[in-house]
Amino acid sequence: MAIDPNFEESREVVEEHEGHRVWGPVEEPETLGIHGTHVAVDFDICLEDGACLEDCPVDVFEWVETPGHPESERKADPANESQCIDCMLCVDVCPVDAIDVDPGRENRI
Repeated sequence: MAIDPNFEESREVVEEHEGHRVWGPVEEPETLGIHGTHVAVDFDICLEDGACLEDCPVDVFEWVETPGHPESERKADPANESQCIDCMLCVDVCPVDAIDVDPGRENRI
């Protein structure tokens, strides 16, 4: 199951993390929500592949520890989403489609 590209309509912002929004629900450690807006990562399906970190030319992503999460204990966090240049490499390389980049969402909320 891929990230919901319409998460802004189906979820609510429940917190902030490293300067970006977190879209709920969040019930740690099992449910971690979607992190980011312009660059959004569904932490509940991210499996710590690391391809996005390796391929991103502007270092949007950083590892964040998520101990106890059933899918993986580290996630690719869009900690620097404001640096995104919309190249879509991260979207293309994610094996589970956990990332969605939409320049139309940037600074909309």
